[in-house]
Amino acid sequence: MRSTEEGDAFDGEASNTSMISGASSPYQPTTEPVHSRSMFWGLRFDMDYLKSYFGLLKVVEVVLSLIGFICIETIMRCSPCGGIYFFEFVSCTAFVVTGVLLFIFCLNLHTKVPQINWNLTDLANTAASTIFFFLCSLVLAIVNHSTGAEIAATFFGFLVTFVYAVNTFLAVRRWRRGNNSQGGAQGSEYMRARTASRGEMEARPDLA
Repeated sequence: MRSTEEGDAFDGEASNTSMISGASSPYQPTTEPVHSRSMFWGLRFDMDYLKSYFGLLKVVEVVLSLIGFICIETIMRCSPCGGIYFFEFVSCTAFVVTGVLLFIFCLNLHTKVPQINWNLTDLANTAASTIFFFLCSLVLAIVNHSTGAEIAATFFGFLVTFVYAVNTFLAVRRWRRGNNSQGGAQGSEYMRARTASRGEMEARPDLA
């Protein structure tokens, strides 16, 4: 009988020990969802952004900037060449910068650097691209318009200017909404703190 009781006690202690170790073990089963195949090295490809207005506009901007750059690169002779070089620089820069921003937003890399105001960065890029594309296309249309490549580059330059202008308009609206929501949140926090302090003063009339 004693051996049986000792065996039962040993089993109870073992079960309690296993329960305690299981509760304190860091290797607990989790309910986190399994990563989809869009994960690669911890990066997630955001199809929702690519399908949004900003994502589609950026794709169009990258494609049109590249087409304009290719058109201007096919020009072998120019006189004068200032407008050609100006358009070449603007189209190449816009293609690279907008492409990098599209890559960052599609892979959600901007969430890893929250210190940067990415909405304002995107707004600055679209506004600058709108202005410079308009200027270089205007110069190209006035000075260099003798060959088919120059005319094609001018056409795509004005076309991508319009796309960048639409993106700038939407970016300004998004930036303003973000500032308004942030200001409203700060105002509500101030009102809650003021109400709490007023309630504390009413609860303790000796402090008044």
